Amino acid sequence: MVRGSVLSAKNNAYVEAARSIGCRDLRLVFRHILPNVVMPILVLSTVGFAWAILIGSSLSFLGLGAQPPFAEWGRDLAEGRNYLSIAWWISTFPGLAIMFTIVSINLLGDGLRDALDPRLRAR
Repeated sequence: MVRGSVLSAKNNAYVEAARSIGCRDLRLVFRHILPNVVMPILVLSTVGFAWAILIGSSLSFLGLGAQPPFAEWGRDLAEGRNYLSIAWWISTFPGLAIMFTIVSINLLGDGLRDALDPRLRAR
């Protein structure tokens, strides 16, 4: 992902213009290329973090995660599924916690991209 973003940013007209006026390589990298490369990596890392939470919860739900006395949302979901008819909240609240955490992390990544992306500042 980083390599593709760098190759894409390197071929933009503003990088060629900065190079033609004598901009040094180090300044070119930090001023023109790096700001355009960081945002896709940031969004990808937040999505990867959300996937890690979801996979960890899934493994814990299947019994392959941390064992008691450690608390895990997936294990809480698995323990509560036998009591859904009489105590629905045992499984509902850990499931909602997983959902809200994953949605929050994805929204944080999108918000950071919107706030820090130099291509969106010009508009």
